[in-house]
Amino acid sequence: MSVVDGRVIVAGGGIAGLAAARALHQRDIPALVVDRLASQPDAGLAINLPGNAVRALGALGLADGIAALGTPTRRREYRNAKGKLLFAMDEDAFWGEEARPRCVRRADLLALLARDLPAGTVRWNSAVTAVRATAERAEVSLAGGTIEQGALVVGADGVRSVVRDAVLGEGAAPRAALLSAASWRFMAPNPGVEYWTAWSGAEGTFLLIPVDNDEVYGYASATRGGPVAPDPAWLSTTFGRFPDPVLRVLATVLDGERANLYHSPIEEVRIPSWSRGRAVLIGDAAHATAPVWAQGAALAVEDALALAELLATRDDWSEVGAEYERIRRPRVTHVQEMTDRLSRTAGLPIWIRDRILPFVGPRTYRETYGPLLTPG
Repeated sequence: MSVVDGRVIVAGGGIAGLAAARALHQRDIPALVVDRLASQPDAGLAINLPGNAVRALGALGLADGIAALGTPTRRREYRNAKGKLLFAMDEDAFWGEEARPRCVRRADLLALLARDLPAGTVRWNSAVTAVRATAERAEVSLAGGTIEQGALVVGADGVRSVVRDAVLGEGAAPRAALLSAASWRFMAPNPGVEYWTAWSGAEGTFLLIPVDNDEVYGYASATRGGPVAPDPAWLSTTFGRFPDPVLRVLATVLDGERANLYHSPIEEVRIPSWSRGRAVLIGDAAHATAPVWAQGAALAVEDALALAELLATRDDWSEVGAEYERIRRPRVTHVQEMTDRLSRTAGLPIWIRDRILPFVGPRTYRETYGPLLTPG
């Protein structure tokens, strides 16, 4: 098999794409990552990594690197709009020391994933314009007229995947999430928050996660399927009567130029197939899910590991996509079902929700993450 014939072309230089490149490099499979952006973006935001994400990153040889980033998420607290604690979970006890959840800056995680990849693995400013995948080979056309050929193309290009549309058609378009159609994300000075803490009221949920002693990552969305206006005034209207530290963070992010305040849709991808011929989808391109359980990065890295292992142990790659999907589909379906369950609970009338969460919440947490304690 020639270098080109044995090469994997990965569309997308984000978490999923870089994880795929690392997993392939570990197994001596050549890879080319192409991305439409001019360089790796620095969104200035953070990402919460639950235990299975930390474990999967360790399998990529990054355990020490992850341990040096961000801060451990040792405890979760779920509170109501008045600040009353509804229930809490000891994440240290649940996941164990080796898989301790962490909140890290997204730019730091991307840099870690790209560390030590062979020169030329990632090619920026290379938008995919067409994909042709057959039983024999894969071919990707790039903006500017370049054509790259290989033995497989991996669509790691997110919710708005060009590879997915090219291979499966526009009928595989994303849909709005059940809980909320959009969210606000931001970084802010840490007002003294020690744990992953969510405050939830009748109209919205406000989440703060410490990245370190100096900063928190924040996420705010509607509940009960309500709208999230692109005007930042929605934040003060929805959360203006929440307790400290929510009010202190709001005062910070709504002041000045709001450079770290981002409004974005929450979209999900639920499609019947993740592959066709020698084209395979991973991460959000295959199964984007609302971040209720913070599984986007976790599932993407697990996808990359599973696919790379199959490619390393199979002589015929024409059926690898279907086999990969059989392996990964049950775990992804579990996360999607638990996401829908918590979304429906969050959409209950507030007086019902606050009464049942102290009992339903801990059980749902264990039922969601329990199956994810073992590697995917």
